[in-house]
Amino acid sequence: MNKSNSHMKKAAVAIPLSVSLVMAPTISAFAHDHASSESNPKMETMASVSTPASDLRATLDQYLSEHAFLAAFTMQKGIDGAEDFEASAEALNGNTEDLTAAIASVYGDEAGEAFDKMWNDHIGYFVDYVNATAEGDEAGKEEAISQLDNYRADFSEFLEGATDGRLDANELAEGLQEHVHQLIWAFDSYVDEDYDAAYDNLREATHHMYGVGKGLSGAITDQFPEDFDETTPDTPAADLRADLNHLFSEHAGLAAFVMQKGIDGADDFDQAAAALDENTNELSAAIASVYGDEAGDAFKDMWNDHIGYFVDYVTATAEEDEAGREEAIANLDNYRADFSQFLDDATDGRLDATELADGLQMHVNQLVEAFDSYNAGEFETAYDQLREAYGHMFGVGEGVSGAVVDQFPENFEAMPSDMPKTGFGGSENPGFSIQMFSLLAAFLLAGSGLYVLRRKQNA
Repeated sequence: MNKSNSHMKKAAVAIPLSVSLVMAPTISAFAHDHASSESNPKMETMASVSTPASDLRATLDQYLSEHAFLAAFTMQKGIDGAEDFEASAEALNGNTEDLTAAIASVYGDEAGEAFDKMWNDHIGYFVDYVNATAEGDEAGKEEAISQLDNYRADFSEFLEGATDGRLDANELAEGLQEHVHQLIWAFDSYVDEDYDAAYDNLREATHHMYGVGKGLSGAITDQFPEDFDETTPDTPAADLRADLNHLFSEHAGLAAFVMQKGIDGADDFDQAAAALDENTNELSAAIASVYGDEAGDAFKDMWNDHIGYFVDYVTATAEEDEAGREEAIANLDNYRADFSQFLDDATDGRLDATELADGLQMHVNQLVEAFDSYNAGEFETAYDQLREAYGHMFGVGEGVSGAVVDQFPENFEAMPSDMPKTGFGGSENPGFSIQMFSLLAAFLLAGSGLYVLRRKQNA
């Protein structure tokens, strides 16, 4: 593996850590949240997935999880000296700009500038760590970790002050340390070619940020309740939306990178594919837990058929078989129509087949264009589409969770618990909702189950 570090200093956007206070619009989906109760407006709020507070939580989840996800892969690209490193780093930089602009939109330009400076200082420490790793400089690695530890304490105090004590500095520092460790462990494991550990930690790092989003959104909505119609992000419906968003976006993001590694014949392809496979297993198990083993088996059969069409597409691309590529796309189109009708029926019409098909086509197009652009060396377009595909899944999560809550409202009527005094607390899953209707979530990911993709090796 080529451990070039020639590009690392050029992109000080490479490996930031995500802890921020964000208020920005969420991405809408092709389905609507129908949950309501004319006779009980408070219950309507509690059982709705789309409230000002839950929208904030979803926005935080999107940017924070995307940040961790892109950071892990950008670190890989940087240490490998990959051709697409700068494009990957620029995608991460775009995420950083989104966070900074969001902070400024809430707290003003001065706060935005303060965040930007602290953020850039922190990025430098990660750049130092990657550079030291590439150079075999153990002392340099230790120095970078020491600087990150100092930053962790200072930034935690900053967040406690910004939220008027709603986020506790000590608890924040502990959560921030966990996030630093996850990214460092994922990177070190990748460098050591312990790819199983690398992808385990990558998945943990991404999932961890959903707890961050819940904690931060709780602090913000408590600090500015009038700006969020007195709603809370801590409800069973909001938890369902967050869980579906997690599975959707992780699936889409991993799929895009597995496709890259498949066409490249990368050494870690099997482990990246296994991470995506684990995501698929979680979705299939969720279906079985709600509808029984027969339904779970049926899902896996449909899922594997769909995967086969993407396998055909990547294989045909590797073989420069244009007819094979066109056939794979045609098969995906047929699958899209059939699957959309299936979901329409499953939700008793709450998810409209025509709108579902349109949304699914968008998802397929995003992943295919990201893959085609990567294969053609058009890396900027590839990462633009990757970010679009990742963000699109948060709209899917909102639409699907809205249909589920409307279909089973009695399962989402619990009152919220007290929000944690930390930005890093994990969400507590309601017994029914989190595992349930991951099933419908799974189905809408039909453009991304690509874990079996492998480039056909040329002799």
